[in-house]
Formats: sequence, C-alpha cells, structure tokens
Amino acid sequence: MLCYWFVLKNITMENNQEIISDLKGLVAIINDGKEGYKSSADSTDNVELKAVFLKYVAQRALYENELKSHIAQHGGDSDNDEGGILGAIHRTWIDIKEALTDKSETAVLSAVVTGEKAALEKFDMAIKSHQLHQDHLNLLTSQRNGIAEALKEIEVLAQKYKDQ
Repeated sequence: MLCYWFVLKNITMENNQEIISDLKGLVAIINDGKEGYKSSADSTDNVELKAVFLKYVAQRALYENELKSHIAQHGGDSDNDEGGILGAIHRTWIDIKEALTDKSETAVLSAVVTGEKAALEKFDMAIKSHQLHQDHLNLLTSQRNGIAEALKEIEVLAQKYKDQ
C-alpha cells in the first residue's frame, strides 16, 4: 500500500510540474502578445489602431494574471512579465518591417496576425491535453476564444487598411 501511494504521489508531482510548465509557456505567449500590442500601439499614429492595440494590451494583462493564479494553485510561480525570446525577435521584426514599408498599418497588422496565430497554436496544444489541464480547461478555452476574436478583429482591420 505504501509503495502504491509513493508511485501515485510521484505521478501526481510529475503531472503538476508538467502543468506548471505548460502554464508558464502560456504566460510567455500571452506576454509576447501583450508586448507585441504595446509595440504596435507605440509604432502607429493611427488613433483607431492604437485604441484596438491598447484594448488587447489590457486583455492580455488580465489573461496573464489569471494564468499566474493557476500556476500558484499548482505550487509554482511565474515572474515572466515580458514574454519570451521569440516574442522579442518578432517585435523587433515588427519595428523593422514598419520602418521599411510605406503602409505601416498593413505591416504592423500583418505582424500582429502572425503573433495571434502562434498564440492560438500554443493554446490549442494545451487544450488538447485536456486531462492534464482539467481544472483550468474552461479558463484556457475562454482565453483561446478571446485570442481568436482578437485575431478576427485584426484581420478585418488588416483587410480595411490593405484596401486603402
């Protein structure tokens, strides 16, 4: 009986570490989005786009806090406030692309679309592991749907500014 308890406890600890790792990865992608939206807002003088970008900065800050709360529930912590290295590279690419093009709105929106698609892929992978993430599956699904809605809005704006 003691051996069974030890094995079960060990499996639970491994699952817990995997959960924490997955959630930290989602925090990083959320923060990549938050920083990407900040960078996009800073790179445009377009009032409409700036307002949309800042709306999603606030949304991602909320998502970040929700995910960090779930990490804490599993005994972990996350001090990531700015995303990962790939997000930083992507934001630098936004700045370079925006500087080299006449249609800065189109370039920035295109880069945001790329970032949002990457975020959706990361969330889809976590949601696919639904047994591992059962206690926060509703949160992940809700945040994924929020990202998908943001992507739709950005794609509509990209088409609007492409046609101008």
